[in-house]
Amino acid sequence: MAETPKFGSIVHVEIQSNDPPTTTRFFREVFGWKIREMPEMDYTLWNAASGPGGGFMKPQEGMSPGTLNHIFSKEIESDARKIQAAGGAILMPKTEIPKVGWFAVFREPGGAVLALYQDLPKSHAAERKPAPKPTRKSTKKAGKGKGRR
Repeated sequence: MAETPKFGSIVHVEIQSNDPPTTTRFFREVFGWKIREMPEMDYTLWNAASGPGGGFMKPQEGMSPGTLNHIFSKEIESDARKIQAAGGAILMPKTEIPKVGWFAVFREPGGAVLALYQDLPKSHAAERKPAPKPTRKSTKKAGKGKGRR
């Protein structure tokens, strides 16, 4: 992320598909999304013309195909306590995304499942290698399995 998003902003949209390679090809061909494979994480990143980017992957264990929106959090543990106090439930506790940040999955009281995302502190961000720019021509198979970003 180039600039720090505001608390509560949607920062990543994950499309979980039973067939990520087909889903990746569909969005690239129909909407012109830029695609970047991340085989080391069994994950494929996408960027649309505007708005937050996201990724393609197989559904996590116990989840159906669908979309998982990630909401920016400055401090996941604190926000997890607020979620629980307001009647929500934490489904997956704070989990590291190596060299990127952390995420946690929760269910709000009405039943929708979403995720929190916390970036690495700026001191660690300098240690990250710059990501290669997405290309349109990448057609390798998208990641399979339960990998994250």
